[in-house]
Amino acid sequence: MKNLELRLQKNAVQYLDQFVIVFIEDILIYSKSREEHSHHLSTTLQTLKYRQLFVKFRKCEFWLDRVAFLGHIISRDGVEVDPNKVEAFKDWPVPKSVTKILNFLKLAGYYMKFIQNFYSMAVPMTALAKKNAKFIWEPECQESFEKLKQALT
Repeated sequence: MKNLELRLQKNAVQYLDQFVIVFIEDILIYSKSREEHSHHLSTTLQTLKYRQLFVKFRKCEFWLDRVAFLGHIISRDGVEVDPNKVEAFKDWPVPKSVTKILNFLKLAGYYMKFIQNFYSMAVPMTALAKKNAKFIWEPECQESFEKLKQALT
């Protein structure tokens, strides 16, 4: 037990993004198996107890197979984009202004870690968003827009 307490005291942050996500007042613990999850849950709760942090039991949910969180689905398979967000991209109309381009790129950018070569695909649209750039929706912009939509869906 002393070894665990020492580990919790020195390295509580090591668990972040290893099997724990903390966002404001939400704590998500994710694992590949029930046995691993039992260990992760125990470690997390012991860490909270050691740090004298408390949770409201009525707000807790345990042993869920899938959790929707901040536009993602977290499961034993890992993290994926929430299918509801995918639908939003499928139906996104062609941007008709710089503001509309920026709105699209902002939402797409949130998911860029799921999109290989995100920045290179977005170049034609980001060029239109530059200061003093004329808004002319060229075929390259349409191609960029369609590639990003395809990558997100």
